[in-house]
Amino acid sequence: MSLIEQNEIRQRIPHAGDMCLIETVREWSQDAITCISSTHVDAKNPLRHKNQLPMSALIEYGAQAMAIHGSLVNEQQGEPQGGYLAGLKGVRLAEGDLSGIHDKLVIFANKIYSDGKNMIYDFSVSAGETELASGRATVFGGIVTGDQP
Repeated sequence: MSLIEQNEIRQRIPHAGDMCLIETVREWSQDAITCISSTHVDAKNPLRHKNQLPMSALIEYGAQAMAIHGSLVNEQQGEPQGGYLAGLKGVRLAEGDLSGIHDKLVIFANKIYSDGKNMIYDFSVSAGETELASGRATVFGGIVTGDQP
């Protein structure tokens, strides 16, 4: 589906200000999402520590892509709800940190299971032709959002 920019993304996830790491949704479907970001080069990235951004920060990029995907799918189904990252499995991270990576990040998440509330995603984050992070994430959903009880 169509391109989504950061202003709309900020309305879809609870991450405020600089903590919204995804800049653009390039495409999405019922089962997958591809996002783009260059926030890893921003000196104000809130995940930086001592001027370094660890590869483990890419897990948060993947989790935000999943949150955006869940928001888009739930909106289509008329069921606004939230969720939270419950577990990770098989996470692989490139060596080093992100300080030498200047290409835009491509964040991909593919939903491989859903029971209507809980989901399992495979995710990956790459820069150019290099995969920097990948793994599997379990998301517990069914959390009502907004003013609903």
